[in-house]
Amino acid sequence: MSAVVWSVSALLFLLGLAAVVLRRQLLAMFLGVELMVVAAALALGHEAGRVGNTEGLVAVLLILAVAAAEAVVGLTLVLRVRWSGRPADADALGELRG
Repeated sequence: MSAVVWSVSALLFLLGLAAVVLRRQLLAMFLGVELMVVAAALALGHEAGRVGNTEGLVAVLLILAVAAAEAVVGLTLVLRVRWSGRPADADALGELRG
């Protein structure tokens, strides 16, 4: 069972990494980063639960809370870029201006 969880976690992380590296759209890159965070939380949560480490499970909850806050901030930035009329492409943005 442990090999299945590690394989799924590795696959999710690699899919997220591919989305960040290969795609230039901000939303796709953002979703790739979120996928990598979830993959890391899955692996940590599985190992913490397997050995009965409650501190590891608390760390997973903290990781998921930070990921939720990151999602709010990241999606807000992507929407602000789109509403400003600029393309939501990483290559087109030199810097974020107000």
